[in-house]
Amino acid sequence: MSAILERVVERTILDDHDGRSGARLERVRLDDGTRLVVKYADPAADLTVALTGGVDRERLLWSSGVLDRLPAGLGHAIVDVSDEDGTTVTVMRDLGDAVPGWKRTLTTGECDRILTALVGMHRAFAGDAPAGLCPLETRLTLLSPEVAGSQPGELPRLILRGWDHFADLLDPSVVDAVFALHANPATLATALRRGGTTLLHADLWPVNLALLPDELVFLDWALATEGPPALDLAIFLSGSAAHITPTRESLITHFRALNGQVTEADINLALLAGLLDLAWNKALDATTHKHPQTRTQAHADLMWWAQHARPGLDHL
Repeated sequence: MSAILERVVERTILDDHDGRSGARLERVRLDDGTRLVVKYADPAADLTVALTGGVDRERLLWSSGVLDRLPAGLGHAIVDVSDEDGTTVTVMRDLGDAVPGWKRTLTTGECDRILTALVGMHRAFAGDAPAGLCPLETRLTLLSPEVAGSQPGELPRLILRGWDHFADLLDPSVVDAVFALHANPATLATALRRGGTTLLHADLWPVNLALLPDELVFLDWALATEGPPALDLAIFLSGSAAHITPTRESLITHFRALNGQVTEADINLALLAGLLDLAWNKALDATTHKHPQTRTQAHADLMWWAQHARPGLDHL
C-alpha cells in the first residue's frame, strides 16, 4: 500500500464521477487534514487500457517524469501511484470545484486559458514527444465500430448504436468516407502528421481539467497521444461545444493566432478526425435523447461537424 494511504483517517466513496473506465474513486482525508482523491483501477478491465495496447499510460507518464516537464502554469494532479493486489492505485490532489465538469459553462476567459496552456504544452514537446504515447492511428479509431464494438459492456453497445444512427442521418458520401478511414486510418494519420507532432492530451473535456487561480491542471492522461496540435483542439471542441461560451469558429481562430504554425489544412484534417471520434455520440443524442432540446442541439452539432469535415477529405 502507498505510504500516503496509511495515513488516511476518513474515506468517502464517490459514486457520481464522470469516468467511464470502470475505475472506483474515493475522497480521503489524511491525519494532517490534507484531502486527496484516490482512483482504483484494474488495468485488465479498463476499457481505455484495453483499446490502446494495454499500456497504463498515465502511470507511465508520471513515473518517467514526463508530467513534471509540463510548462509553467500547467500541471497534473498525481501525487503517487502504486499497486495493490493487481489494482493500480492513483493518489491525486483533490481539486474539488475547480473541475468544471458538466455543471457549468466555460467562459471565454477560461477557454483562453485552456488554449494558451495547450499551445504551451505543444511547444514544449514539439518534435520531442515522449515514449509510450498512444499511436495516432489507434487514437483515430478508438471509438470506431470495429474497435470499440469488439469490447464487452454498455459503452461499446452505445457506440455501435450511435454509428448506426450516424449512417442514417448523414449523406452516404460522408458516411462511407468516415467508415473507410475507421477501417484504414493510415491515410488520415499521414496527412495529420504533416502539421508536426507533439505531446497531446487527446481527451481534454471539462471533466478532465481544473481551473485553479494560478494553475491549470489537466487530468486523466490515459489517452495521451503523439500527434498534431490541431487534434487537441478538435477533441476539445467535439466534447465541450455545449459547455463553452465562445463559438467553435472563434476558438479555432484564437488557437491559430496562439500557434502561428497551424494551417487551415491542419484544422480541416483535425475536424475530420473529430468526426471519426465522436459523431456516434452526437448521432445517438440526436435520435434518442429524452429531451427534445438536446436532440435538436445534437443534430445541429452533427451537421456542423459533417460540414466542416468535408474540406479535410480534400487534403487526403
